[in-house]
Formats: sequence, structure tokens, C-alpha cells
Amino acid sequence: MPDDPSDLMAGRASGKVSLPEPVRSPWYALTRRLLAAVIILVGTVVIVYADRSGYRDGNDPTGVVDLADAIYYTTVTLSTTGYGDIAPVSERARLVNAFVITPARIGFLVLLIGTTLEVLASQGRELFRVARWRKTMGHHVVIIGYGTKGRSAVETLVNNGQDRDGIVVVDPSKIALEDAHSDGLAVVTGDATRREVLRRAGVAEADQVIITTNRDDSNVLATLTVRQLNPDAWIVAAVREQENAPLMKQSGANSVITSSDAVGRLLGLSSMSPMLGSVMEDLLTYGEGLEVAERDLLVNEVGQQPQALPDQVIAVVRDEKVYRYFDPVVTQLARGDRLIVVRPARELPWAPRPGTHDEDFASDD
Repeated sequence: MPDDPSDLMAGRASGKVSLPEPVRSPWYALTRRLLAAVIILVGTVVIVYADRSGYRDGNDPTGVVDLADAIYYTTVTLSTTGYGDIAPVSERARLVNAFVITPARIGFLVLLIGTTLEVLASQGRELFRVARWRKTMGHHVVIIGYGTKGRSAVETLVNNGQDRDGIVVVDPSKIALEDAHSDGLAVVTGDATRREVLRRAGVAEADQVIITTNRDDSNVLATLTVRQLNPDAWIVAAVREQENAPLMKQSGANSVITSSDAVGRLLGLSSMSPMLGSVMEDLLTYGEGLEVAERDLLVNEVGQQPQALPDQVIAVVRDEKVYRYFDPVVTQLARGDRLIVVRPARELPWAPRPGTHDEDFASDD
């Protein structure tokens, strides 16, 4: 979350919700308008010419209206010029003018001033989209701060099955707004330390909140505010300095990641043991090589030792506590356990991925 004062002041004032717009070429909009105008013109010419006996041409001694006269009458009528030299004289022609050509004239004028009307319509459409979004939003993920860490968090969530429609970004920066929209995400522009901005993001109904601003004090205040609005949300927060991690947890964060220490350790490992650093980077990169994942225990794995499973189990989650795989408490796996495993990022013939083939889970009733 950038710390530019103008961005922060604007965010405090607005807390505006904006949804990503579908990307369309300007040539598409222009072609669509021109096509609509041509359809109205041609349709009106056909109507006038088909009923040409009901019209009289004041400049022609015979009064007969031909195709050229129908085209001429249509253009001057739809453009509201109306010279009056050709006029409907029959009752049917006058009714057609009243109930068909007049609406066509209005439609044609709307196309002529379409730029202004499109702005007004887009504002109304945006309000409608936001209102509909608010009604459907719930059990979503809120990302506070859309910098490098925020974008990486979103990419990881999406790669693991999270729908982009279920992610909301909170950030005061215009650059973050553009980046999030280009990624197909809804954005609340504003300062996440303010309650009203977080309310607009639906924090009270969110399942998870990820806080990744560039300042630890902003992270702490945002965590406190989120926890007040939603006592049950799972909050993951990043801190730059390790000494601020305890304060972050006291503020209500369930999990705290020290970004500078994590990067420093990875740099140190890569320096002392380049191969170990490569493995650690592989674990943190999604989609190829190895991945760290959490999965449910299968029925046929109940009672077994963690070391005996096909996956490389590194930890077991039991009763909301994490135990290392060699801890005596988890010598035998029990119903309700969840496993933290290292496995191939993509299933291979010689390395199947348990839990992905419709097996029965031990947590099921």
C-alpha cells in the first residue's frame, strides 16, 4: 500500500468500490453505434417506401414519392431538419410517423449524443453492478495492500482454486487500482485503517483477510480494525521487522509472516548451500516441481504413522495445533487430523496425489 499523502487523503474521503470492467476495443463500440444508426436509417426508408402512396412530394407536380424521395425524407426527418416538402397525407402514414418513425428519430438522436449518454449510463450501470456485488458478496477474501506481496498472495489463491470474484482488494493507490482491475479484481479505494473503508469491502462477512501494506504500524492498525469488525475472520499479516510480530499477534492476527527475515534466511541459505536455496525457492513457486500443501486425512490412513504415507508429511494439524511429524502426540493419525505435506505440484504416474481421486476422507461423517 503506497504511502503517498494525496493517495491516503483521497482514500479516507472516498472508500469507493469499483469493479473491473470487461475489456472492449473502442472500435467495437464505434462499429456497434454505426451499425445501429444504419439499421434505423434503412428500416425507416423501407417503411416510408412501402407506404409511399400515403406521402406527397410538394416539389413534384405528380406528388409521387420514389425511392430517392424516401431516402431523402428519412434523412431529414430523423435528423429533425424537417423541410416539409414531403409529408404524410394518409391516415396510415401519419400513424406510422407517430408510432414508428418518431421513436426511430429519438433512437437516432440518442446515437448522435451517445457519448454524453454513455457516461451517464455507465455511472448508473456501475452503481447497479456494485449493488448486485454487495448482495452476492460473502465468505470472500480481502487483500489489504496490492503491492508485490498482495499480488503474489492473489496469484497463489487463484492457482489453488479461489474464484477471482471472491477476492476484494483494499488500497488507496491509483496504480494498485489499475493493476487489480487488470487482474480482474474488485477494488475498494481507501485507507484500510478506517472502519468505513473496511465495511465497504465487506470485511464483516469475509472468511479471510490478508494484510500486506508496506508499513508495520499500518498493518497493526488495520489488523485491530479488522478484528473489531469480524471476530471470526482468519487474519494473515505481514511485518517487515521481526520485533513487531508479537504486537501483530496481540492485535488479532492469526498468522504473522516476517517478510524481511524470510527473505534474509532464503538469501543466507542460497549463499551457504545453493542447492538448498533452489529447493526452498521451488517450494515457494506454484505450478512446477514441489509444493507444500494441506490436505484432509483419508479413511485408509487412519491409525498409520505419518512417515508411512505416500505423501511426505512434515506436520500434522490436530485440534487447531500444529505438530511436527515426529512428535509423539501424532505417532498414530486419527480422524479429524489434517496433513501438511510436500508433494509434486503436478501429479505424475509414479507420484500419485492422495485425496484427489474421490477417496473417502476421515473427516466425513
